[in-house]
Amino acid sequence: MSDFVPDGPIENVPRSVKSGAYAGRGIAVFTSGGDSQGMNAAVRAVVRFGIYLGAKVYFIKEGYQGMVDGGENIVEATWSSVSGNLHKGGTIIGSARCKDFRVREGRLKAARNLINRGITNLVVIGGDGSLTGANLFRQEWSSLVDELAEKGVITAEEKSKYCNLYIVGMVGSIDNDFCGTDMTIGTDSALHRIIESIDAIAATAYSHQRTFIMEVMGRHCGYLAIVAALASEADFIFCPESPPPKDWPEKLCNKLALEREAGQRLNIIIVSEGAVDRDGNTITSEMVKDVVVKNLHQDARITVLGHVQRGGRPSAFDRVLACRMGAEAVLALMEAEAETEPCVVSLDGNQAVRLPLMECVIKTQAVSKAMSEQNWDVAVQLRGRSFARNLETYKMLTRLKPPKLSPEMTQQMSGYTLAVMCVGAPACGMNAAVRSFTRNCIYRGDIVLGVEDGIEGLIKDNVKELQWSSVTGWVGQGGAFLGTKRTLPEGNYEKIAETINKHKINGLLVIGGFEAYNAVLQLAQQKKTYKEFCIPMLVIPSTISNNVPGTEFSLGADTALNEITEICDRIRQSAQGTKRRVFIVETMGGYCGYLATMAGLAGGADQAYIFEETFGAKDLLRDIEHMISKMNDGVQRGLVLRNEKANGNYNSDFMYRFFSEEGKNYFSARMNVLGHMQQGGSPSPFDRNMGTKMAAKAAEWLITKICECAQADGSINASSPDTAVLLGIIKRNYCFSPVEDLQNDTDFVHRLPKQQWWLKLRSLLRILAKHDSAYVEEGLNVQTIEETGQSLTM
Repeated sequence: MSDFVPDGPIENVPRSVKSGAYAGRGIAVFTSGGDSQGMNAAVRAVVRFGIYLGAKVYFIKEGYQGMVDGGENIVEATWSSVSGNLHKGGTIIGSARCKDFRVREGRLKAARNLINRGITNLVVIGGDGSLTGANLFRQEWSSLVDELAEKGVITAEEKSKYCNLYIVGMVGSIDNDFCGTDMTIGTDSALHRIIESIDAIAATAYSHQRTFIMEVMGRHCGYLAIVAALASEADFIFCPESPPPKDWPEKLCNKLALEREAGQRLNIIIVSEGAVDRDGNTITSEMVKDVVVKNLHQDARITVLGHVQRGGRPSAFDRVLACRMGAEAVLALMEAEAETEPCVVSLDGNQAVRLPLMECVIKTQAVSKAMSEQNWDVAVQLRGRSFARNLETYKMLTRLKPPKLSPEMTQQMSGYTLAVMCVGAPACGMNAAVRSFTRNCIYRGDIVLGVEDGIEGLIKDNVKELQWSSVTGWVGQGGAFLGTKRTLPEGNYEKIAETINKHKINGLLVIGGFEAYNAVLQLAQQKKTYKEFCIPMLVIPSTISNNVPGTEFSLGADTALNEITEICDRIRQSAQGTKRRVFIVETMGGYCGYLATMAGLAGGADQAYIFEETFGAKDLLRDIEHMISKMNDGVQRGLVLRNEKANGNYNSDFMYRFFSEEGKNYFSARMNVLGHMQQGGSPSPFDRNMGTKMAAKAAEWLITKICECAQADGSINASSPDTAVLLGIIKRNYCFSPVEDLQNDTDFVHRLPKQQWWLKLRSLLRILAKHDSAYVEEGLNVQTIEETGQSLTM
């Protein structure tokens, strides 16, 4: 979990790297410690990107044990040896605990095996223990080489040639317990397994009015428990870093009893496997069950998810993360020099960064030390401010009702009236955002009005007050419970002003896609004409197309991406045993190629055609020839994605017929139009938590602006451009961008931002599909890390 920003020089000069730039180098990749989903995607990226750069790439099977044993455990990897593994969980090259590597004699054997194959560059995929072992190996390398030379095991020439060992780490762990990265490889997939299980169990719990105790992994880290609780509206959590108060049995029972009195038919309690009390004593699921049964006489059941959390297909997020980090890890190795400190490639917000490996390890170990000493507040602080915010947000949002306020506290509360509505097409995460916004505002003492059917609700005065209990159960539901339509304000300003004035609305939150941005822009442009519009307004971008300017991520896009990726996996599997078949799959997104590109990266597509990159018949023919050449090398199935508005003439049907005709002697073709399946389903953990956190920030910003713009007579005069904004995520920061300023960054004809960050990943998509392309480096070299308050993912 990262709450770190650079406190020192940053090298941020992106450079282009071409095929064969590092010919002759030797790289080895291995996985160590506990497995996690996405490791195969990382291995695939390292192998293919290394081959692209001209290096000879090796698998080291069974982790450090394979390095020590040598022989057939160290084998050269080929392009096709990692085909068909992107969707698989676990690690195809194996992982094992290794006692031999912990002693010098074992490390000496490992050094000999690496030198025999000309390997001096290692990519380590594992947790802090694996990375610490790799760093020790590097520190000893010089003395190990000297010893091998003295014993005559290697020649003087080999001693000179292989005098340095270079190491880059990628963190693969479902626990997300490594300081320096927002998300470790496998965490998002584990959250998917947990949320899927809780959603399924909630149905049977409701039927029988049961209480379920869900035990999740996290022996030393409560991240999975906290984020799963946020994403599932769990009633109580137990996690290692923040033990419950000493009277937790009484508090737990009181809360559950009140909820049942209020009509709730089920309760979910989440317990980390490493949960403890304030004295460090273990709290088990059985203990929690006994408390509930003995005091409340409820029908309580335990479900231990166990290794289910490690299994299954990796999520789209983990696949893309692994692909990006794998390419950057190889590049970091190729650029390393003798004095270069080992680094770990990680994600900070949406920015790939290279951090000092051992500094991250030391910070991670400091958390365990604080917990062993029962310094609970310190442990939470060391996890990062994002971790602490997640914990506090969970506690606030899961109250049964808002707190009772003393007269003194009531005087300090704002007492404003805020409205929330959804505009445009529905997207998963909208309901989570409405819930979070409603409860954050009520918690502060404000009134929240829900506007039904978007702008039409303001026109027709379809407005209702939302209570604390009104939004119970919303976080895990898709669609938009408030209703949403594409209607824009233009031509209805008078009626909208009347509704705002009637309900004395002081601030407005609009959740939606391009229409939501356009709606707030139109209202902002009319502030000089209608004083009712002189209130703070904020847009939370929410669209599967991810085509809104001022942000790199939109609510709903992650859920849609997972739907597409899963469907593509199934489509490919449907051709199992069929000789040489190519699938043409059409995705949504309007003119924006985000879904097609990212799904192509996550699904291992051979090509993704988008509006932003023009193409013609020659390009199609070249791609068909490329497909044929890959199939001649042993590949049996091909996947081609096409954005729905990539080209008006080359539509999906035309491309299907074109591929069928030109490739008829080599492969058959099939076409699939995914349609509105991409908008359906339950919100992903990412979208649930992103909606929750962005809405909390929106509430804080609106109240602050209302206070700043309050007049002596009690009216609000928010007329400046910075009072109508879009809340977006850009690289490593939350940004409040005035919608009027964003006009210059917008292509209104095609409903697109003029600059789109993900286009830089197009080259990686082509490289991993064996196309010739120049890769643009994206990693920042961070020399020192320091805690801050920002963490953008989860």
